[in-house]
Amino acid sequence: MKAVQLTATSEMKVVEIEKPFMGPDDVLVKIKYVGFCGSDLNTFLGRNPMVKLPVIPGHEVGAVIEEMGANVPDGFHQGMSVTLNPYTNCGRCASCRNGKVNACEHNETLGVQRNGVMCEFAVLPWTKIIPANKISPRDCALIEPMSVGFHAVSRVQVTDIDTVMVIGCGMIGMGAIIRASLRGATVIAVDIDDEKLSLAKRVGAKFTINSQSDNVHECLQKVTNNLGPDVVIEAVGSPSTYVMAVDEVAFTGRIACIGYAKSEVSFQTKFFVQKELTIMGSRNALPSDFRAVIHYLEQGTCPKDELISKIVSPEEALMAMSEWAANPGKVFRILVEF
Repeated sequence: MKAVQLTATSEMKVVEIEKPFMGPDDVLVKIKYVGFCGSDLNTFLGRNPMVKLPVIPGHEVGAVIEEMGANVPDGFHQGMSVTLNPYTNCGRCASCRNGKVNACEHNETLGVQRNGVMCEFAVLPWTKIIPANKISPRDCALIEPMSVGFHAVSRVQVTDIDTVMVIGCGMIGMGAIIRASLRGATVIAVDIDDEKLSLAKRVGAKFTINSQSDNVHECLQKVTNNLGPDVVIEAVGSPSTYVMAVDEVAFTGRIACIGYAKSEVSFQTKFFVQKELTIMGSRNALPSDFRAVIHYLEQGTCPKDELISKIVSPEEALMAMSEWAANPGKVFRILVEF
């Protein structure tokens, strides 16, 4: 079967691989759409130390069920639209024992620590198949990245009395904006691209700040009555945005860090103590986060078409990734259609 493979830095090709074998507890799915994500871009650019090349990318999936093993329980049927839970959990590490399987110490995400599913068919245990029968396979490919943003909002326990700043309006940041808005919070979106900021307003942000052209501190002070935001969700992963989060969050504020900074970050650690900050990481997503995104998408209010920058064939994947690498700020999601 056909697959897209990252072979070396800035190199990608279409290859033929064997169709996977299905066991009694497995589900065979026909892949319809797979999204390129930020980790795929970093792998393409040679900046992802967790990946060993060559690798088949892909963990943001829209698929339909092709066949089911004998032990798969009721609730699944042939032709059902699904997405995939792309993470593994060992069941033995501290995270798993504490019920936080999303942060498993030994997690292997599809397309990162193991081959992904940017291919025609995939086999996974039925426990990793997430039904989304009211959503098209194309839109199912948006569920996983949005669920990561939803999870961050849950991590910092956002409520309707919070002012929340979300730094970065990519797909994960959009998920955080949507979830915080659904919880009734006042949301401030920060990005360097005006088109993304405009869309952020449509999905729930009350205020937007272009960090390239605006004075972020002055804008925040104005809209928060000189207090700063109660919550900051960092969804970029750069040293400057990490520092911005600590500098701008209100006293006794909460910070959720989603993005990986690719270099060391220098903080004014006095703010940790003076502000009595709560700073936490937010990794991947839980099944409840996937369900929450599916429920949101079923309402029909999400501007899904505008979240998809381009749909390409496997043969066009290299060209699409090269264009994204040249202008990363202008892309929400690129989907590869099989």
